[in-house]
Amino acid sequence: MDAVATDLFTLQNLIALISLAALEIVLGIDNIVFIAIITSRLHRSQQAKMRRIGLVLAMLQRILLLFAIGWVVRLTDPLFTILDRGVSGRDLILIGGGLFLIAKATFEIHGTIEGGHEHGTDGSQSPPASAASILVQITLLDVVFSLDSVITAVGMVNNLTIMVAAVVASVAVMVLFANPVSEFIVKHPTIKMLALSFLLLIGVVLTADGTGHHVEKGYIYFAMGFSILVEAFNFRLRSKAKASAG
Repeated sequence: MDAVATDLFTLQNLIALISLAALEIVLGIDNIVFIAIITSRLHRSQQAKMRRIGLVLAMLQRILLLFAIGWVVRLTDPLFTILDRGVSGRDLILIGGGLFLIAKATFEIHGTIEGGHEHGTDGSQSPPASAASILVQITLLDVVFSLDSVITAVGMVNNLTIMVAAVVASVAVMVLFANPVSEFIVKHPTIKMLALSFLLLIGVVLTADGTGHHVEKGYIYFAMGFSILVEAFNFRLRSKAKASAG
């Protein structure tokens, strides 16, 4: 047992653990954004709790998928053929998750622009979404994000213990930052619209990936980062204008 523990804490394994945990955090950005947007429709007192539950569920799903790695690998085997292209279980999950994200992001963008989430058709305050419905949506999307995360982990590391430790570490970091990120997104309408556009783009990328047209997520993250940088400049400019006017 001591020998196994000693082998686990080698420099090579520690580097692999840190690298994989960092990558898992980056891959989890879209998960945090989705959870931030969807939990904003709950009562304020429920939001922080539901964010933590959503991230813990994501962690548990990823760990379960890691232990069922043989099944995950078989998901890439073709189930049937369409137009001379094999369609696997992974493809179906990515397409389903991508279409769901596109529909959800489009609905949220429309609701934000038209004010449909804040008011009913008669102008009255619309009731918050139920915790159960939000939890179901988070769980469904966690499956898609978790599958992507696990396949990436398996491609980088062949030690199950390191993979599980990296997943736990990355989710712990995401739990720490989930509330500040969520509050910032909800508080600033332009950032919220950027986040929704980001989810819409991720949905398109997942759907394209499921149909055999792979798009590197790095391009998406760069575009989002650049957009946030531009918005940060605008935010600073508006703050200075308000200070001058005051």
